[in-house]
Amino acid sequence: MKLEQFIKKVQNFPVIDLESLMVGLKNPQSLKVHISRWQKSGKLVSLKNGLYILADAYRKVEPQEFYVASLLKKPSYVTMEKALEYHDLIPEAVAVYTCVTTKRQGRFETPIGIFDYRHIKTSYFWGYESMTLNNQTAFIAGPEKALLDLIYLKNIRVSPGYLEELRLQNTDKINLKKLMAYAQRFGRPGIKRSAKVIKKFIEIEITREKKL
Repeated sequence: MKLEQFIKKVQNFPVIDLESLMVGLKNPQSLKVHISRWQKSGKLVSLKNGLYILADAYRKVEPQEFYVASLLKKPSYVTMEKALEYHDLIPEAVAVYTCVTTKRQGRFETPIGIFDYRHIKTSYFWGYESMTLNNQTAFIAGPEKALLDLIYLKNIRVSPGYLEELRLQNTDKINLKKLMAYAQRFGRPGIKRSAKVIKKFIEIEITREKKL
């Protein structure tokens, strides 16, 4: 396959999945050779083995970071600080896309961004939702699960001081009933205690705002 043919075939794909491209090919090894050659010449950029993007000059669709995060490891979803930033619960921009996966943990530093995967038990792999950006579907923790994942995976003992330091904001986006139900589902006393501290902190904030 010539480069021009390949570009025409994939230029509308945000990410190129080599395995999908090889389905039905009579000589898939030939495509692998071309892929390797185009990567070395800078026409293709590798995100990981088997996943590529076209170089800037050839791309028609920009890959969204959240979408890339969902592809680098499956199953996975974005959570913790990056999800809190997305939901506008913290003011800081977060550079690393931290995700959880039921597979092995790992880290990918790519031209698209830095993606860090933390292992989580299958029984804790829930509380996420799908999101679509520019027709690219990804998965991200809801506000309540993002908070609880952060507490669980970083082994944080939550206090009002910690929440002040986290600069938790727009707390009206947090469903307190869901937060407590999720904490109960974790089945860990420390998570339940932390959820109660968060709930009380938010209730105090809401009362303070009503008085203003």
